Amino acid sequence: MDLFGKGEDAAARIAHLRREIERHNRLYYELDAPEITDAEFDALVNELKVLEEENPKLRTETSPTRKVGGAPAGRFPAYRHKAPMLSLDNCFSPEELAAFDARVRKALGSDEVGYVCEPKIDGLAMSLEYKDGSLMTGVTRGDGVTGENVTANVLTVKDIPRKLSGCVGCGPLPAEMTVRGEVYMSKADFQDLNLARDEEGLPPFANPRNSAAGSLRQLDPAVTAGRKLSFFAYYLPGPAPSGIDSHSEALALLEGLGFKVNPEIKKACGIGEAMDFCAGLEAKRDSIEYEIDGAVIKVDSLALQRELGFTQRSPRWAIAYKFAPRQAKTKLLRIEVQVGRTGVLTPRAVLEPVNVSGVVVQHASLHNEDLIRQKDIREGDTVLVQRAGDVIPEVVGPVLEERTGSEKPFTMPASCPECGSAVAREEGEVALRCTNASCPARLREGLLHFASRDAMDIDGLGPAVIDQLISKGLVHDFADLYGLDASTLASLDRMGGKSGTKLAAAIGASKVRNLGRLLTSIGIRNVGSATAKLIAARFGDIDALGQASEQDLLEVETVGPVVAESVVKFLRLPQNRALVEKLKAAGVNMTEPRAEGKGQGPLSGMSVVFTGTLEHMTRSRAEELAEEAGAKVTDSVSSKTDLVVAGSEAGSKLDKARRLGVRVAEEREFMEMIGEKAVKDEGGLF
Repeated sequence: MDLFGKGEDAAARIAHLRREIERHNRLYYELDAPEITDAEFDALVNELKVLEEENPKLRTETSPTRKVGGAPAGRFPAYRHKAPMLSLDNCFSPEELAAFDARVRKALGSDEVGYVCEPKIDGLAMSLEYKDGSLMTGVTRGDGVTGENVTANVLTVKDIPRKLSGCVGCGPLPAEMTVRGEVYMSKADFQDLNLARDEEGLPPFANPRNSAAGSLRQLDPAVTAGRKLSFFAYYLPGPAPSGIDSHSEALALLEGLGFKVNPEIKKACGIGEAMDFCAGLEAKRDSIEYEIDGAVIKVDSLALQRELGFTQRSPRWAIAYKFAPRQAKTKLLRIEVQVGRTGVLTPRAVLEPVNVSGVVVQHASLHNEDLIRQKDIREGDTVLVQRAGDVIPEVVGPVLEERTGSEKPFTMPASCPECGSAVAREEGEVALRCTNASCPARLREGLLHFASRDAMDIDGLGPAVIDQLISKGLVHDFADLYGLDASTLASLDRMGGKSGTKLAAAIGASKVRNLGRLLTSIGIRNVGSATAKLIAARFGDIDALGQASEQDLLEVETVGPVVAESVVKFLRLPQNRALVEKLKAAGVNMTEPRAEGKGQGPLSGMSVVFTGTLEHMTRSRAEELAEEAGAKVTDSVSSKTDLVVAGSEAGSKLDKARRLGVRVAEEREFMEMIGEKAVKDEGGLF
């Protein structure tokens, strides 16, 4: 995809490329919010290099290709950790923390265990490697196995010693030593940074964590040095130095060596004292000079830590206690209704902008009319807003004592706000749906889904292009996409010949996707990508599936009566049969390779569900990796589910997993599980 459009003049193109590369550097390194892939970024840099070589008079010392010792502006080199930086299991209530303690005591055969309690700082984990007392390497966590070597920037952090100081009574230190900790930015320094950015006309950072992460990924260490980053050391991985028998003693050693150790850390005799620590820390979290999102509870004795050991992804001797989401008051200005690809009408709160946990919130889903009534939410209310899991904005409810009588109860519309057609609620459902299958909003959302990475993966077919295709009457259904040629696409606003050719090629390339992806793409209700793949593998082609009965579908693992009914109903509707035939006539693949056994792997025999938005890979890629590791991927959570992998904006599946006690892993933890089959007791953490 030609993201930026080429100018005809070399000088203009060079200037354009320099601006774009600098902009994407800023998005990647400062805001930690890249818009393009590494490959696309590298293509821009390479094009600029070629143009500068062809036009030497246009070279400048400030060009992105001349920075950092003459190297093109690129990413930091990868660095494999000497010991994996594992994650922690999370708990969200005193009851779950007590259950952790019960597991520990049962495994050890002890009545009471001593713990160390630490604030869980909302920063960036860092691994520091020292040789003969000198700092050699600073590495980010990355995926837990491989991180980014940011040593030059780490050297600018004032709390990180370049040379370890002498420590009275410490004894000889190993020739090589690794120290783990957290790089963070204080609240005061964060506010000062955003004030400075505002004066420079730059967008503010969303929160201190983003600013710390972006600051460590600066190409120019001088910029990092000006960001006033701080560091707390909290862990010594590997065999303990001589005379160190507990985690608390290791922390004292780190302090003696010149590291800053968090003064809030406390020892606890038993889980009761640990709970008191968590409650006290949560009560004063707003008065602490840095952001925290919970507490970390660790078994103090290193001998007991070794006895408890590790799972594939986390230590059995530590857990993170996550605080309840922060709340803020704001005004609910109005409730608007959006129409999704399946016709569902979803009410959304439009709010006066309010800062919640470092993020400005202006909108929040209200899900459905029944929930609005249950919470008695009215337009004009003062409401409490929180970010569920510190991610998803939600309206907790109205502040009743601040009602004035001018608030208006909300009623869902009797007709679709997009096309004016009637709406209806099907039996057993809460949601209202637009009854018009040709509703422009349904078509738009459906096309966006059809082109998405986890579906047909059509690169370049985004909202702006789809809006034009619909408004010009060029596309009325999915199959119409395959009738578009390069010249038609090139005629769209802001496209041009090269972009039109690339998009036409991307559309054509999507024809070879397997049947499972096609079933995901066309929007059969209740059928997610994992179920679609299982169904496709069972029947092999669309014709066999079209002839299947509900009973035939029930023979597919994870398919229940609701899914079976949805598939049969969809494929027997005349308009959907016509769509399938139209897609088939356009040359779209309608087959799926038969399922093959995956053999053994780190997830062998496990039932895995993915929910939410993943950061480092698409959902389909994650599912492929899970299957390669021996797992069976499904779309729904049940008591038979072994693992739920939760990304950002995870919703009801995550809630159900917690209710059922199903193990939940973040994306990073999932990557560690499939990447490292074993972790020795002396392996690293955090």
